[in-house]
Amino acid sequence: TSAVILHSKWLNISGATLGEAGGPAAGLPLRVLEEPRREQVALLAARPLRPGHRYTLRIHYSAQLSRSFHGFYKSTYRSREGELRVLAVTQFEPTAARMAFPCFDEPAFKATFSIRIRREPKHLALSNMPVVKSVNLTPWLVEDHFDTTVRMSTYLVAFIVSDFKSISKMSSHGVKISVYTVPEKISQAEYALEAAVKLLDFYEDYFSIPYPLPKQDLAAIPDFQSGAMENWGLTTYRESSLLYDREKSSSFSKLWITRVVAHELAHQWFGNLVTMEWWNDLWLNEGFAKFMEFVSVSVTHPELRIEDYFLRRCFDAMAMDALNSSHPISTPVEDPAAILEMFDDVSYDKGSCILNMLKDYLTGDVFKAGLVNYLQKYSYQNTKNEDLWDSLTNASICPEADAEKSEQQGFCRRSQQPSSSAHWTQGKTIDVKAVMDTWTLQKGFPLVTVTVRGKNVHLQQEHYMKGVESSSTESLWHIPLTYITSKSDTVQRFLMTTRADVLILPEEVEWIKFNVDMNGYYIVHYAGEGWDPLISLLRDNHTVLSSSDRANLINNVFQLVSTKKLPISRALDLTLYLQQETQIMPVLQGMHELIPIYRLMETRGVDGTNQQLKEYLVRLFRELIDHQSWSDEGSSSQRLLRSQLLLFACLYHYQPCLDKASRYFTRWQQSNGTLSLPADVKPAVYAMGAQTAEGWEFLLSRYQLPAFSAEREDIELALSRSRSQERLQWLMDQGLRGDIIRTQDLPFLLVFIARNPSGVSLAWAFLKANWEEMVAKFELGSNSVAQMVTGVTKHYSTRAQLAQVKEFFSSLEEKGSQLRCVQQALDTIQDNIQWMDRNLEELRRWLHHNQL
Repeated sequence: TSAVILHSKWLNISGATLGEAGGPAAGLPLRVLEEPRREQVALLAARPLRPGHRYTLRIHYSAQLSRSFHGFYKSTYRSREGELRVLAVTQFEPTAARMAFPCFDEPAFKATFSIRIRREPKHLALSNMPVVKSVNLTPWLVEDHFDTTVRMSTYLVAFIVSDFKSISKMSSHGVKISVYTVPEKISQAEYALEAAVKLLDFYEDYFSIPYPLPKQDLAAIPDFQSGAMENWGLTTYRESSLLYDREKSSSFSKLWITRVVAHELAHQWFGNLVTMEWWNDLWLNEGFAKFMEFVSVSVTHPELRIEDYFLRRCFDAMAMDALNSSHPISTPVEDPAAILEMFDDVSYDKGSCILNMLKDYLTGDVFKAGLVNYLQKYSYQNTKNEDLWDSLTNASICPEADAEKSEQQGFCRRSQQPSSSAHWTQGKTIDVKAVMDTWTLQKGFPLVTVTVRGKNVHLQQEHYMKGVESSSTESLWHIPLTYITSKSDTVQRFLMTTRADVLILPEEVEWIKFNVDMNGYYIVHYAGEGWDPLISLLRDNHTVLSSSDRANLINNVFQLVSTKKLPISRALDLTLYLQQETQIMPVLQGMHELIPIYRLMETRGVDGTNQQLKEYLVRLFRELIDHQSWSDEGSSSQRLLRSQLLLFACLYHYQPCLDKASRYFTRWQQSNGTLSLPADVKPAVYAMGAQTAEGWEFLLSRYQLPAFSAEREDIELALSRSRSQERLQWLMDQGLRGDIIRTQDLPFLLVFIARNPSGVSLAWAFLKANWEEMVAKFELGSNSVAQMVTGVTKHYSTRAQLAQVKEFFSSLEEKGSQLRCVQQALDTIQDNIQWMDRNLEELRRWLHHNQL
C-alpha cells in the first residue's frame, strides 16, 4: 500500500513526512487527504511502502482545546478568592483520542506511548507514567518527559495540565498512590487515598498479577461528564466520586466513592491489561469492573455492607432489559454514537449480575481460578467473549483428587446419585460457553413459571417482556435454578436447559422459593395459588426468608403485574407486610415499586387515587420513620436507610417530618449556614427549606460557596423541588450556561425537575428547545443524553404524550431519531399507558378497602 489511514477528528494537519530506518532524517513529504465524516485521514506516499520495513511517520498538526467533555478539553474552577483558574484534561474513551493526536484509535491497536508536555512553571503535568526528566526551555516554559508506557489501547492514554495539589502513600506492594485535586479541596482527598491503597493491594493479591506500573494517580476533575475513567496509571474522577469531607459528606457519599475507586482500579486488570477486541464486547470491561466492586469492597470495607446494594443493580438492569428496545450484552456496533450507546445498564449492571450468577453456579473458587487463568493468559492482549468462557471451563475441570469434595457442592461430579440435582451438570464437565451464550448473545431474560402439584414441581420458561402478556420469541436460556422450601433451607440446584421440566421433591411442602438470594438473573411466577403461602409467610414470619429473598419477591410480584400474570391487588397484598420490615433492601425495594406508580398518577393528575396512594405509602413506613433518630449514628446501611426515609417522609408531606425539618432549617438559616447539621438529614432539611422563596434563595447562596462543595448534590435536589416554574426554568438555563451550576450536573438536574409536578412539562420543553446544544456538549449516544431522554419522559402515560415524544424525535432524522434511548422512552410510555388502562380501577378499589 502507499496509504496510511489514521483516525483524526477536528485536527488541523499542516503536513506529514515518512522516514525509513537508515534513510534521510527529513523524510519524504506525504499528501494529506481528510475524510471528516469517517473521522479519518489518509497519508499518501509517492510510492508503495515495502512490507517488513520500519518507517517513522511525523505529523505536524494543531487543534483547539475541546469545549465538550471529551478529547483534550478545558475545565475551570474558582479559587477561594474568586479567581477563575483553567486546566486541561483528557477523556478519550471510547473514540476521542483522535481529537488529541492522529492515531489508530481502536482498542485492538495496542502500542506504547512516549509523551512530552510543555507547560508554564506554575503548572503541573501528569500522564499515565511518571516524569523521567523536566527541561527548562525558557524561564516561562518547562518540558516534561514521561516514561514510555506499557502496551495499551489509545483510549487509555491520559494527560492533565493543572495547578493541582496532591497527597501520596505507598501500597504494601510498593506502588506510589496519589490523589490530585484543586488546592482548596486537598483536605477531602484522604479517604479516597486510604481506600485506593487497600483496594490496589486487594486486587494484586486476588488476581495474583502485580500492578505493572510504578504509580497510580487518582485525579478529581472539576468538569467531568461520567463518574470516572480508568486511564492506566492516571484514573480521573468527577469531584463527587473522589472527594470526601469527614465533617459534611453523607454515608451514601462514602459508599459511592469506595465503589467508584474499586471500579476504576479493577479496570487496571479488566480492560487495561486485558482488553476487549472491539466495543461489541464492552461488557468484558464494564460488567467485570462492576462485579469486582462488590467482590473487593465486601473484603476491604466490610462495614459498608456493599452486598445490600447488589440486587438494586440487577433490578435496574432488568427494568431496561425487559423492554423490546433492549439489546444483547454482546452487540455489533460500528459508528461512534452506537459505540457510546453500549455504555449502559445492560453492559454494566446486567454484565455484573450474570457474572454473579456464574460465580454462584461454578462456586467462588472455580470462578476465581478461571479469572486468574484468563488474565494471565491474555495479558497485554485483546479478547472476545469465548476466551473468557474457555478459561472458566478449563478451571471447572476438577482434578481427580478433588472429585469427591466437588461432588458435595454439586459441580463437575464424577458419579451422580439419581436426584433432581443430577440435572445440574448431568455428570459432564460444565460447558460454560453453552450456558453463557444464552445470556450474552440474546437480549432480555427468562420468566420461570412454577406450578406445584403434590411433590411434582412443573417448570416452564419464556422470554419476559414488558407490556407483552406472553412472549412469542424463541429465546431459550440455560438457567441455574436454586430453591429452598418450607421443609428445608438447604439450597437445592437445578440447571434448566429446556422450555419445560419437572422437579420431584422428597415430600410435599407448604411453600417453595426459587432464585435464592436472587443470585440468578431471572424472575419467577408461582402459578395457581403459589403466591398465597409466600404472602402469608411474609405477613406472619417474614424473617424466615433472607432480606435479599424478600426484596426479590417484592420486585417479582410487581413485574408480573406488567404482563397480566397477576392482578395489581395481589402485588399490593404482598406490600402490606412492609409495616413490619426494617431492613434496607426490602424497604427500599418496596419504595422503588410503589413510588413510580404514585408518580404515574401524579403526572397524569389522577387526584383522588393519587392522594390515597400517597397516604397508603406514608402509613406503610410510618412506624419505621418515627423510629429514626435525626443524627448520623448507626451502621452504614442504617444511615443510608435513615437518609432515604426522612427525605421520603418530607417529600410525601408526613407532618411530624415536615415540622422537624422546618425547625432544623430555620435554625440552620439563622446561623447563616454555620450550624452543623447531621449529614444524613440534610437532604430532608434542604428539600423542606427550598419550599419557601426565602429558603430557596438562601440555599442557592450557600450552593455557590466553596465550603458547601460536598453538599452540592443535596442542594441541587432541594432546589429542583421548588413549586415556582420561574425558579425551575432558571436552574435549567444556568445548568446549560455552566457558570453557577456546572453543565456536568445538567442531566441529573433535568431529571430531578421532571420528577417535580411543577417541572414535568418544563423539563420536556427545555430538552426539545436545547437539544442541539446538549448533543454537542454531551455527545450523541452518551449515557448523559440517554439519562435525559428516558428520565424526562419516564412517567408519561397518555397517548397525547406518546405522540408528542414520537413527533419530536422523528423530526430529528439521523441526529437522534435512531437512538436506542428514544426507543426505550417510547417503549416505557407505551407500557405506562397499558399499565394505567389495566390497573387504575382495581388500584382504586384496593386502596378504598385497605386503609391502614
